[in-house]
Amino acid sequence: MSLSAVLPLLIATHVALAISLFLPSILLPFALRLRGGQRQDHQGGISRALFWLQRNGTLAIGVGLAITGTLMLVVLGPQLLSQPWLLIALAIYGANLLLAFFVQRPALARLLLFRPLKTDAERDRWRGWARRQRYVSYVMAGLVGLIAFLMSTKPDL
Repeated sequence: MSLSAVLPLLIATHVALAISLFLPSILLPFALRLRGGQRQDHQGGISRALFWLQRNGTLAIGVGLAITGTLMLVVLGPQLLSQPWLLIALAIYGANLLLAFFVQRPALARLLLFRPLKTDAERDRWRGWARRQRYVSYVMAGLVGLIAFLMSTKPDL
């Protein structure tokens, strides 16, 4: 079987890995809620899976992403790296990675460690932090959408 025959599977795997690298950072702020004045951060299986993925899966996903990206360059040729839309998408992806790892992850860790929530002031402070992290998630999701737009339309820039 030739490498070009596996290109659709390679692209699908690459896209799935790329999205899964950001998914926990984008979705976790929406999983953190206060119920009855207490923080509820492990509400269900999806939340647990996202926490686990962010804590344990980042390195494996990143390695898989690098491998599939390299294989796509082998199949499609290095001239692909001269496409302006791809360079812009890669720059946006890099910025999103920096935002995820140096802003979102540490802030989520602070939210998870902030205990106890006994006073109204503590609850209000926690809610404010959580709200800011949801705004960061909106920005990150918008950047992922922009990357998807660039990758799917391949505009002449």
